[in-house]
Amino acid sequence: MLVSTAILIAFVIFLVALSFKNIREHFYSLLYIHNLPGPPANDILTGNLLYLYTTPDNVFKTLREWSKLYYPVYKTTCAHLGAANIVSPDDFETVLSTPIHMEKSFIYDMLHDWLGTGLLTSTGLKWQIRRKILTPAFHFSILQQFTAIFNEETEKLVKVFRQECDKPYINVTPHVTQFTLKTIAETAMGTKLQFTSHKEISYKKSIFEMGELLLYRLLRTWLIYKFLYLFTSRYYIERKVIKHLHSFTDSVIAEREKNFKEVVPPTENDDVYTGKKRLAMLDLLLTAKHKEGTIDDVGIREEVDTFMFEGHDTTSVALSFALMQIACHKDVQERIVEEMGEVLGDLKKKPTCNDLQEMRYLERAIKEVLRMYPSVHFISRKLGEDMVTRCGHTISKGSMVNLHIYDLHHNPEIYPDPEKFDPDRFLPENSQTRHPFAYLPFSAGARNCIGKKFAMLELKTAICGILANFVLEPIDSASTIVLVADIVLRTKEGIKVRFVPRA
Repeated sequence: MLVSTAILIAFVIFLVALSFKNIREHFYSLLYIHNLPGPPANDILTGNLLYLYTTPDNVFKTLREWSKLYYPVYKTTCAHLGAANIVSPDDFETVLSTPIHMEKSFIYDMLHDWLGTGLLTSTGLKWQIRRKILTPAFHFSILQQFTAIFNEETEKLVKVFRQECDKPYINVTPHVTQFTLKTIAETAMGTKLQFTSHKEISYKKSIFEMGELLLYRLLRTWLIYKFLYLFTSRYYIERKVIKHLHSFTDSVIAEREKNFKEVVPPTENDDVYTGKKRLAMLDLLLTAKHKEGTIDDVGIREEVDTFMFEGHDTTSVALSFALMQIACHKDVQERIVEEMGEVLGDLKKKPTCNDLQEMRYLERAIKEVLRMYPSVHFISRKLGEDMVTRCGHTISKGSMVNLHIYDLHHNPEIYPDPEKFDPDRFLPENSQTRHPFAYLPFSAGARNCIGKKFAMLELKTAICGILANFVLEPIDSASTIVLVADIVLRTKEGIKVRFVPRA
C-alpha cells in the first residue's frame, strides 16, 4: 500500500514538474515573440490574427504585405498563441540546416487523425526509421519504372484534352488533379484508379473534402485544438470523410498483401531496372513489416495516406501553373519543343528517364515555375533551442516558427524583377552565387522532400506529352489569377488554358 502511494505521489510530482516546464517554456516563447516587429494587435484576446479572419485570397494578400513591411521577421499573435514568421534566407538556413529544429509545429497536429504520424508529421527515431524504409523507392531504377507510369497516364490526360480542345479554353486544374491522383496511386500503392466505380469516386471526393476541412481549421486558429474542434459539426463530417479514406487505403493494402513477395533494395541489375516487374512504395513497407518488423499495419497506412496526400496535390498545382506560364510565354514554349525534338528526335516518342534528364531547358522552366508558385508555400517548425535572427532578435526554444517560402522566392534582392518569368535565372552562371537557402520549393536540410526527383520527372513527362500534341495559348496569366491561402498554393478559380492541336 505504501509503495503504491509513493509511486502515485512520484508520478503526480513528475506531471506537475513537466507541466511547469512546458508552461515556463511557453511563457518565454510568447515573451520573445511579442518583442518582434509586426502588425499591431487588435486586442489582447484576438491579437493581430483578427486581420486574417477573412476570405482566403485576402489572407494570402495580407501575409504578402506583412512580409514586405516587416522584413525579415515579424510576429503573429492570438490570445496565448504566437508565432515568428521568417522571410530571409539567412534565417531559413538557421532553422533548416540543423537537426535540432526538425520537429514540425503543432499546426500539423490537425493532420494526425487522417495521416497519423507518418513521414510528414513524425519526428525523432520514428521519422528516421520511416525515411530509411522509403528512400529506396526513389532509387534511379525505380524512377525508371515510375516514368513508364507517368507516360501511360499522360497519354490518357492528352486524350481528355483532345476531347475538349474545341472549347474556347479548358480549366486544367480538375483534369491535372485526377492525373496526379492516378499516378501516385499506381506508384505508391500499385493500384490503377479509373474513377469509374463508386468506391474510387468516393475516395477522390473524400480527398478534396479533407482539403477543404483542413483549410477551414487552419484559418480559425482556435480550431487547431481538437478539444474545441469537437464542438463543431465539421469535426463529425471530418470523421466520416476520414473513415472513407482509411477504408479505401486498408482495402488496397490488404489486396496488395495477398500476393506479396519480399523485395530487396534495388540495384541496376535487378528485374525492376530491366522492366520485368514494377515495384510500388507499398512493397517496401510490406517488406519492412514482414522481414524486419520495423512497421505495423497502422504505420503502413500512415505512409500510404501521406504519399497519396502529398504526392498528388503538390504536383497537381505545379503542373497547372506550368501550363499557364508556358502558354503565356511563346518563346519559352518554342524552346521547350525545340529541345524535345533534339533529345527525342520524334516529338511523339515516349521519353525515357534518361531523355528527361537531358532536357535542361525544360528543367529550368519548371524551376522558375516553382520559384514563382511554390506548391508548399510555407512550412512551420518548433524550435529545439534558442535562435538569434539575422537582425538580432531572439526567438526562444519551443517557439513556433513559420517559414514563408513564397516571400523568399519573390524577394527582389535575390531575384531582380521577381514577377518576371525567366527560366534563365537557373543557368549555372546566374545561380552559382545565389544564397544556398534562397530557393526551397522542396524545403531543405534533413527533412527535405523525399520525392523531389519523382516530382520533377512527373512534371517533365506530362509537359512533354502535352506539348507534343498541343500548342498552348494563354487565357489566364499571372495578372489575372487570384492566389489564395490553402494547404498548398492555389488559385481562386482554377487555371484556364487554350489547347490548339499541334500540326
